Amino acid sequence: MKGFILAAGTGTRLYPLTLEIPKPLLPVNKIPILTYLIDLFLDNGVDDIKIGIQRAHLEDFYKWKATYYPGKKIELVVESKPSGTFTPIAKKVDSKWFSEPIVVSNGDELKELNLKAMINWHKRKRGAVATVGLVKVKDPHVYGVARLNKDKIVEFIEKPKKPPTPYINSGLYIMNPEVRKYYPENAKFAMVETDLFPQLAKEGKLFGYKYEGRWMDVGNFERWEKAIKNWNQH
Repeated sequence: MKGFILAAGTGTRLYPLTLEIPKPLLPVNKIPILTYLIDLFLDNGVDDIKIGIQRAHLEDFYKWKATYYPGKKIELVVESKPSGTFTPIAKKVDSKWFSEPIVVSNGDELKELNLKAMINWHKRKRGAVATVGLVKVKDPHVYGVARLNKDKIVEFIEKPKKPPTPYINSGLYIMNPEVRKYYPENAKFAMVETDLFPQLAKEGKLFGYKYEGRWMDVGNFERWEKAIKNWNQH
């Protein structure tokens, strides 16, 4: 199975720290966030992995790979500047590589789940072009909340005052190759959240998989501190 990790963001909410360290390489209990994600992939049979990064961070990621995964099939997909979460998947990888469903993950969140079960669930769902991993949180009003019709996602509502469900986008997806057909014409910057998912939802081709497991966002200093204190506590 193949996987793509989106790791080209700038991490502005964690400035000035992320001016020195790319956000996916920030440590949680001395282990980079990205390492937890790669281990999740490898433990679930996703062993052909590409990581989208900024050219400015190339040396950091080379060092990280040499330290943690010197012998693994992990390729860095380098961009001169960030082009969004959709562009690297649709435009920066070879169509031969993306010729079957792939796992896609944001590179700055901690996730713990049975990924194999999610992959199999997606493959069984007729008509699913993309499946979004949904996780239940106590404070959904600060995230993108899924409005559902059974297994299908009708829409994501950004930071709603009255969330329709406690389930949010966990930044983990299974995508079929046909997502490329939805890429905006002549665009150089595009986001799966705004340029792909609304279109798929409209056509009834976007599914939501509610997973049992842990998830932590490391998007700001408060959440990062919480992750450091709690992630490795079982």
